[in-house]
Amino acid sequence: MGSRVFITGIGIISSIGNNVDETFNSLKSSNPGIGKLDNFSTRHRDHCVVGEVKETNEQLIQRAGITPGARHSRTTLLGMIAAREALRCAAIENIRSHRTGLVSATSVGGMGKAENHFMEYLDPNDSNANLDYINTLDCGDSTEHIANYLGIFEFLSTISTACSSSANSIMYGARLIKQGIVDRVIAGGTDSLTRFSLNGFMSLKILDSGPCKPFDANRNGLNLGEGAGYVVLESERAAVGKKILAELTGYGNSNDAYHQTASSPEGKGALAAMQKAFAVNNIAPSSIDYINAHGTGTELNDLSEGLAIQQLFGENIPLLSSTKAFTGHTLAAAGGIEAVLAVLAIQHNLVYPNLNFQVPMPELNITPVQKLITGKVLNHVLSNSFGFGGNTSSLIFSRAS
Repeated sequence: MGSRVFITGIGIISSIGNNVDETFNSLKSSNPGIGKLDNFSTRHRDHCVVGEVKETNEQLIQRAGITPGARHSRTTLLGMIAAREALRCAAIENIRSHRTGLVSATSVGGMGKAENHFMEYLDPNDSNANLDYINTLDCGDSTEHIANYLGIFEFLSTISTACSSSANSIMYGARLIKQGIVDRVIAGGTDSLTRFSLNGFMSLKILDSGPCKPFDANRNGLNLGEGAGYVVLESERAAVGKKILAELTGYGNSNDAYHQTASSPEGKGALAAMQKAFAVNNIAPSSIDYINAHGTGTELNDLSEGLAIQQLFGENIPLLSSTKAFTGHTLAAAGGIEAVLAVLAIQHNLVYPNLNFQVPMPELNITPVQKLITGKVLNHVLSNSFGFGGNTSSLIFSRAS
């Protein structure tokens, strides 16, 4: 059984770009995708800003190249587009040339479609013509549609562990490869904006009415976002002769079970996840060149994560930033999107700015990167994704040697 897992393809769609190239250009120009909500109506439209993909479902159907009128949720469409780009990036023409699996993550599933017809379902006089959309509420529905779209039938799995979902799908994909169950996995996640999620986060009172400010003393909440991000993971055998974008060298997951939404104040779960990631290949914390932090911009999350980072790195905290001020918090898709961003950082020797930062948090000895850094060789990047229920995950991406 091979011991190494390589990344040979990446694909992404979010509020800062419909593909890898557009995303990279937005990052280089420090151009965020946070703004007013356009694609559906809600009473909260004027009370928050979001990271929205500025294409309608019909436009996404056209971009994906599927039959108009197909009853796919927005979550599924975003996933199709990003996963297909990852496969093309990996130059995979014959999906059956190696045993291939799909591990896809989502939290809202097809809620964006089903919620539009909720009152119709309750009306006994309605024809229930849109009853099919109920099936999309199953998180596995999007995975099955993406798999059929890509022609993957050997191994499918869906992960839904809140905001750590995509990171866990990548971790699971790596373990499948190391155990010899498959040779290649398309792993990541997808989520769309919905009224339900917007209303839910509004009820928690953790949405900022303006652009979020991760790790700032005056942070006031997060910005929800939508999108999808996938990586192609390949075994040593499957990756022979291919262009290697990066290597997945560490991964760890923990659950502190402190609270159903809040992180533990001391960052116990976050610390454990990072420590487990380092243990996979005995990578020392001092080897990390950049941390792409979970950094949502909420009062509790940033403090909890910051304390965990300080415990682990001491006085030698690496360059650090959160990219959620670019994309918004894309929930289950966050780990997949930020995995793609980590690979791009390694490929292009750059560190992204922590947008909107002004005042350091008095509780932490952390000052995130405020301007784009170029020409910085990154050998190891740590990417954190921390979810509700204390489910915390960390990934380490490394320059392939």
